[in-house]
Amino acid sequence: MTTPTSKTIAQRADGLPKEAISVLAFWFDELTEKDWFKKSKQLDDNIRKRFGALHEQARRCECWHWREAGNAELNALGRLAEIILLDQFARNLYRDSPHAFDADPLALALAQQAVQQQADQQLEPQLRSFLYMPYMHSESAVIHEEAMRLFAQPGLEYNFKFEQRHKDIIDRFGRYPHRNEVLERESTAEEQAFLETPGSSF
Repeated sequence: MTTPTSKTIAQRADGLPKEAISVLAFWFDELTEKDWFKKSKQLDDNIRKRFGALHEQARRCECWHWREAGNAELNALGRLAEIILLDQFARNLYRDSPHAFDADPLALALAQQAVQQQADQQLEPQLRSFLYMPYMHSESAVIHEEAMRLFAQPGLEYNFKFEQRHKDIIDRFGRYPHRNEVLERESTAEEQAFLETPGSSF
């Protein structure tokens, strides 16, 4: 497994297409951990301006060559860039829209293939957590069983706690009630009570 070095992610990704490097450099070198999951119109607009067109290319499966860029670590980094485009950036580009979740199945398939090929083991835990994020975003109980195994690996303890919370919701409701309004799904009485509970959101 690759271990962290003093190199920036952009330096480590040298050899990938420049578009893939730009995704990784933006997410891991420019942003801070506080930026990753906060709601920010400024950040959403920035991602839309810089990566909106690239996200559409990824949705059309036109970035496949990022996964065939060279050695095993580069290929894993290329795949990670593609998953971040599809899984993370979609939530910024289409916040409060059903389209935020359109690319989730594709991102999950890419992550599953990475796990099957053990490409995930080329990445240190912080990077690997974003490769696994499509598992956490899934509304499938079957997928969350696998997610628990993946996030139980050393170095992912913080993510494991969040995955457990996500799994508990899926086990209870079979879906994420937080998405009901944007997806125009009718909430059950139990779901509505849950949504009104302080601390129910992530």
